[in-house]
Amino acid sequence: MEIRHLEYFMEVSRHKSFSKAAEVTHTSQPSISKAIKDLEIELGKTLFYRSTKYVELTDAGEIILEQAQQIVASFRNINAKLEGLTKLQTGKIHIGLPPITAVTTFSHLLSAFKNEYPKIQIQLFEFGPKKIEASLQEGLLDIGIFTPEDSNLFEWIWFEQDPLSVIMHPEHRLAQCSSIKYEDFYGEQLILFNSDYKLHDIIIEGCKRAGVNPEIAFETSQRELMTQMVAAKLGLALLPSKICKELNPQTIVSRPFSDSQLCLQLALAWKRGRYLPHAAQEFLDFLKNNYFTI
Repeated sequence: MEIRHLEYFMEVSRHKSFSKAAEVTHTSQPSISKAIKDLEIELGKTLFYRSTKYVELTDAGEIILEQAQQIVASFRNINAKLEGLTKLQTGKIHIGLPPITAVTTFSHLLSAFKNEYPKIQIQLFEFGPKKIEASLQEGLLDIGIFTPEDSNLFEWIWFEQDPLSVIMHPEHRLAQCSSIKYEDFYGEQLILFNSDYKLHDIIIEGCKRAGVNPEIAFETSQRELMTQMVAAKLGLALLPSKICKELNPQTIVSRPFSDSQLCLQLALAWKRGRYLPHAAQEFLDFLKNNYFTI
């Protein structure tokens, strides 16, 4: 069993594709296929379900993946120690972020990092928060932007807290209010974050505590679709206040929400105990040294 075979196996698992694994490892697809086949013969287990449409881990494959990550991590740690204090200048980071989120702060952080490390590639994946959390646990992402809660599973750095505001058409009756509360949603159509966002459940629970049975017109993860529906007078929506400042006041107005606890809290999170690629660790060290006190 060779380390590179385990690395090929991890890339096939990450991308659910032999061809994509070959592309990212700069290897031919036959070489990837042979390495996986050799592993399966050596271990006596089928590691992937294969079809014309997808590649999925078998139950044996899931067990092997966990062990492979530890083995490869240990091997890479040896190399890292041999490198001493040499600063990494190349590599790739996989980061997941929610598509509906205003990430102005994060954009500034990325810009500063890229100025310092221009050769490090950063791949961004737009997922809902729950999928980001799951992808971190599966090892498909290095870092995710969401609201972590379980310190046994994740480590994180808080970097954003943005209260929610209510957006509506300028002609809506609530546009005359200085702020909006849950009780004001009575009889109104709501356009909400979809269920992949924890805020979806928080908003619905807040309505129910206020004695309001929320009428949900649409659920979406797309900010543009949400604002378009509000502009078309199809309902009210709640968005982070930083996004609201960017909207055209001729078609959409925003009002503060009275529940000051209802806000979008974002952290840069990574799986506790999992090996992080050198580039990802360099990114976190850069942020800790220049922007955050941990």
